[in-house]
Amino acid sequence: MSYLAPSTSSLQSDAERISRGATSGESQSQRPHTALIHILDDDSLLNVFSLYRSFLLGKDNDDDDRFKEGKRQWVEECWWYKLVHVCQRWRNLIFRSASYLGLSLVCTNGTPVADMLAYSPSLPLVIDYFEGYDGVTAEDEEGAILALKQRNRVRRVRLFTITNLQKFIAAIDKEYPILEHLIIWNRIKENTTISMFPETVEAPHLRHFALVDITLPIESRLLTTAVHLVTLYLVMNNPHTYFNPNTLLAWLSFMPKLETLKISFLFSAPDRDVERQPTHPPVMSPVTLPNLYHFYFRGDSTYLEALVHRITPCPEKLDICFVIQPTFSVPCLLQLMNTRENLKFERAIFRFSEWQAFMAFYPRGEAEMYALSIAVNGCGFVLQLSSVAKICNSLSQIFSAVEHLTLDIGTLDSWSTEEYSLGVNSVGWRQLLSSFSNVKTLRIHKILVEGVSRCLELDDGDLSLGLLPELQELIL
Repeated sequence: MSYLAPSTSSLQSDAERISRGATSGESQSQRPHTALIHILDDDSLLNVFSLYRSFLLGKDNDDDDRFKEGKRQWVEECWWYKLVHVCQRWRNLIFRSASYLGLSLVCTNGTPVADMLAYSPSLPLVIDYFEGYDGVTAEDEEGAILALKQRNRVRRVRLFTITNLQKFIAAIDKEYPILEHLIIWNRIKENTTISMFPETVEAPHLRHFALVDITLPIESRLLTTAVHLVTLYLVMNNPHTYFNPNTLLAWLSFMPKLETLKISFLFSAPDRDVERQPTHPPVMSPVTLPNLYHFYFRGDSTYLEALVHRITPCPEKLDICFVIQPTFSVPCLLQLMNTRENLKFERAIFRFSEWQAFMAFYPRGEAEMYALSIAVNGCGFVLQLSSVAKICNSLSQIFSAVEHLTLDIGTLDSWSTEEYSLGVNSVGWRQLLSSFSNVKTLRIHKILVEGVSRCLELDDGDLSLGLLPELQELIL
């Protein structure tokens, strides 16, 4: 497929030929396909084009695959390129309905951007560059920078793991009035220079923003003017990109329409930075995010507690991932979840593997979708079990209604049976099960049976009255 969109003056001879065929004296049997094209009225054709667009892009243009990690390239925005080659009628109809159909020109690896801008209709731009096997060429860099300077036309931007990323970022400046997506994914290597996101950038209609390993200035105009933001995804793998929770809360206070919030960092936040008063005035009153549906957090519990202490109301879905740490005290998380009316967990699943312990909790009557997941990253089964038990003890108040409990191991787990046997005499099982007083059904993987059964038994072999007193069914 050519990435150069057709100009309004090309293909005239093809259009005239098709048009002549449609109006000539040819019989129906001689030109069945040409006749079928012209049977449909303009409104019907537009519906077909719209369905074709939805089929290629997905019913939800903002799905996670298109937003994150470059899993789906935005070249599918070129869906209309071939259609305007069919005939002059289709061409005119599509261009007249450019806004309705969401037409865009795509600037990506290998696109002759200068020619496209010179000879194609003045449509919004989608800028999508990534570090593929062949890398980003000097021509690609020039084209991307040229496209980024068309500020009034830029609709979407995604720059994914590009080596010379700073060159691209330097071209992003001032106001982008129609920008909806801005995704910049840095690739951290040894001696990589951390880029600073420009402070003066504004995008009043921005809906989706992701920044990975790029330093955000505290006074960023982008985050204080993005009142229509729906998705915010900030990843900090390098300590130089860190920002304290009060700064984040100040940004969030400008985002009343936020639906998805993802915060991730791979290092421990300094306690003194979490506790001290920052130079930026802290947000003393709660940050109200009435539309927040999904909150994903990856980091340490201290940072999480500082965030959820100020956020209200409780999101419908919480995904939390911790690293192994000495203690897990999450009273603010408990307080946040207690604000949800009638939130009672009916089912809980625990899955242990060599790299992570994962817990998922399902509300009553919702068999497929969990409302809370908590993961603990770190090696060593005994340490994972101890960490999971501490978290459950801290949140035992909201787990008391769980009736169905599953204890499992990862399907691709490479730990030996001996690794799990270390938990046989561990107090972790007793601490974990003590948080679930209403369990009626217990499903357990055979490798975990010995450790669990020992903590359930008294010296005389009877079930311990202190653990799982309502247990009715045990399934291996």
